[in-house]
Amino acid sequence: MTANEDQEMELEALRSIYEGDECFKELGPVSFQFMVGNHNESNSFLLDVSWPKTYPETAPHISLDAFFNNRISLETKQLIISKLYEQVEMNLGTAMMYTLFEWAKENQTMLMENHQPAVSAVTLTSNNDTNNPVSVIKKKEKKEQLTKAQKRKMIGRTDNKGELPRGWNWVDVIKQLSKTGGKEDG
Repeated sequence: MTANEDQEMELEALRSIYEGDECFKELGPVSFQFMVGNHNESNSFLLDVSWPKTYPETAPHISLDAFFNNRISLETKQLIISKLYEQVEMNLGTAMMYTLFEWAKENQTMLMENHQPAVSAVTLTSNNDTNNPVSVIKKKEKKEQLTKAQKRKMIGRTDNKGELPRGWNWVDVIKQLSKTGGKEDG
């Protein structure tokens, strides 16, 4: 079999194995993401794996560069990658994605044992009293809710720029003139 036939067979197998599994995501025909652990666990990580043209005869590209992994230290990432590539070397020449994913799941605690969740680089603070949640959270002002009929009337009155034409409210203009008088009265 050629590498492409091997890849097609493995891709078909992965689709059937992980059908409906939220941990597995097919980004493309040769690119995948696999979540090890749950999204809300601090020791979970996201593997990005892509196949070169000569896979499975050559090693897949494995990365932990996803934004999800930003809280993981560089040393922990290097440990995970090196351990995964040890598994790749043992399985070179065969379909290995399922083996890698399952190995990572089974050894998650060992891979993440030295993991200390990184503190977020961006911390939002307020100059006001931070113990008072009302001072931190500001309510947005609600816009006046118009009915459909009111909206149609507003659109009918405006020009293409959304502005009301000059003299649109002629009743008010006549009332004002009757109070102040015309030019001839002056």
